[in-house]
Amino acid sequence: MSPYSPEDLRRLAAEDAGRPFDLAERLGVPEAALVAAETGRGTTRIDATPGRLIPMVQALGEVMALTRNRSCVIEKLGTYNEFHDGEHAAMTVDHEIDLRMFPRHWVHGFAVEKAGDAGIRRSIQVFDAAGDAIHKIHLREGSDLGAWAALKQALALPEQSDSIEFAARAPVEPAKAAPERVEALRREWSEMTDTHQFNILIRRLKMNRLGAYRSIGAPFVRPLSVEAVPALIERVQAEGCGVMMFVGNQGCIEIHSGRFETLRPMGPWLNVMDPRFNLHLRGDHVAEVWAVEKPTKRGPAISVEAFDAEGALIFQCFGLRPEKGGDAAQWAALVETLPALAEAAA
Repeated sequence: MSPYSPEDLRRLAAEDAGRPFDLAERLGVPEAALVAAETGRGTTRIDATPGRLIPMVQALGEVMALTRNRSCVIEKLGTYNEFHDGEHAAMTVDHEIDLRMFPRHWVHGFAVEKAGDAGIRRSIQVFDAAGDAIHKIHLREGSDLGAWAALKQALALPEQSDSIEFAARAPVEPAKAAPERVEALRREWSEMTDTHQFNILIRRLKMNRLGAYRSIGAPFVRPLSVEAVPALIERVQAEGCGVMMFVGNQGCIEIHSGRFETLRPMGPWLNVMDPRFNLHLRGDHVAEVWAVEKPTKRGPAISVEAFDAEGALIFQCFGLRPEKGGDAAQWAALVETLPALAEAAA
């Protein structure tokens, strides 16, 4: 039970000029509780089911799509196109807004209108059962306000309370390995023909991603220094290398396909600030980094993957595929030069 009433949360939010995520952390409440507290005061609780929500979002036209985890935020401008629904997984496939959605985590949805210095700011905000942010959609100056009104009317829930009971947040699963199955992992890893087979493989062997990386060794994975992360971002920008940057959480993964143009580090934050793509990464949260190579029919899929101290995945970065303008040799050479973990090098 929260120690704060909706009235308390509204007052505290009005007194705080920072990000709702940070205020929620300080108060020890779910971020969604701050949003729910404004229900009936510019905020409407809506059906968050992707199969209903995303087709209506497409009608909004150009918006900003935002997905985050505790350590990284990705923002892309564009339109939600080519939506493919599914009970367990859904997606939008577009050069700009490219998402993988897992509907069971899209639990609490809100259409938010908030007055600001530049006028009313409108957004759709989706949270999981624990009240952690899954995905946010911010309207732009040219977004269709008629479609916004239609979305609110069509998706508004009968229950419009400003107080919600949230589930307990599930802990991060630490690295899980099975030493007696490492030889099977090496054999079946070498036989993969598609990267999507990886999750099936490790589940069958009772491992998870980080546990598998720690177990399998060369030539499949190489442990990197945490300094490999700023080095990666700087070299991608300097060399004009095309990449696919995956950032997400348990309910949504957002993908940037392209280059990094403008870097603006600020304190612990490593920032890419491009006209239609922003990335904000807490470099000080990175505790473990791996260079990973998986075989596919199109050649090796090489990635750089970063984890926090609890073992949560922060991001994955792959080379952009050649048919989309990437250069596989350039990407492989870039990853090869990233600094290795000192113990591994020794």
